Amino acid sequence: MTVDLVKHTAGDSDVLWAARVSTAGEQSLAEMSKDPERSKGLINFLMRDRHGSPFEHNSMTFLISAPIFVFREFMRHRVGWSYNEESGRYRELQPVFYVPDSSRKLVQEGRPGKYVFVDGTQEQQDLTERAMTESYRRSYEAYQEMLAAGVAREVARAVLPVGLYSSMYATCNARSLMHFLGLRTQHEAATVPSFPQREIEMVGEKMEEQWARLMPLTHAAFNNNGRVAP
Repeated sequence: MTVDLVKHTAGDSDVLWAARVSTAGEQSLAEMSKDPERSKGLINFLMRDRHGSPFEHNSMTFLISAPIFVFREFMRHRVGWSYNEESGRYRELQPVFYVPDSSRKLVQEGRPGKYVFVDGTQEQQDLTERAMTESYRRSYEAYQEMLAAGVAREVARAVLPVGLYSSMYATCNARSLMHFLGLRTQHEAATVPSFPQREIEMVGEKMEEQWARLMPLTHAAFNNNGRVAP
């Protein structure tokens, strides 16, 4: 998975001027030129008491490369998000496929709602790699054969699996990103448990790392208040 921050207008001061307009009116614009460190208590208050709208006045656009099955989970997040994804109707898709490495836990144990994932055996790891690789090879050969025969791209793509990598732009604000992270990552500071699929969690971790550099005070307040989106 790769995540690149390609564009942003996001900083802790964006939270402050948006919040202070309620009491200072147009004078709240002065927060743009002040050190937000002096008002980290206000950011923490807003996060703690869930005054969420001041966290929406910023924007981050990420270029994400991940398997299609990750994007199908990703696009369940609709409020505060905008997406544009690579199209198999308009371009020939490249043979880049996802095969989990040995760090990926393969075996699910327990019943729905209370299951956990544990390490698989070496035999299961070998089987997974072999089965996926062979399936990907056959499906991409069929795709190429159909294209060579003149079948339209939008038809031929139907033989390709969800393990194929795609790319998309995803734009969000800090509030919508915090909601995403609260559901799609596990973290020791979280007060509400989350059970994400590991592959989308990997994307979330990369997004969070870049957001934390842009808005360190907001990120710290998010963690200090249980990683619950305001």
